[in-house]
Amino acid sequence: MTFTNSAVGLPLQDLILGASVYFPPLFKAVLLGFLIWLVAHRLLRDWMYSGEIWHPMLMDLSLFVLSVCLGLGLLIAW
Repeated sequence: MTFTNSAVGLPLQDLILGASVYFPPLFKAVLLGFLIWLVAHRLLRDWMYSGEIWHPMLMDLSLFVLSVCLGLGLLIAW
């Protein structure tokens, strides 16, 4: 009995990487969003924690959610 590990013709063939490690699109969006958030957080950190923002942690969380949405949009457009 022979077993061939071929992903040709499967509907999720672009999501299987290497030795059958599965990266769903949501994980890719969160990873890309995290990278975008790192850059945006670095640029806006002084302003957010200067006292002008009522709750900087909520602003930071909102910025992360927007970054994940932007990452998902970039994945869809690409």
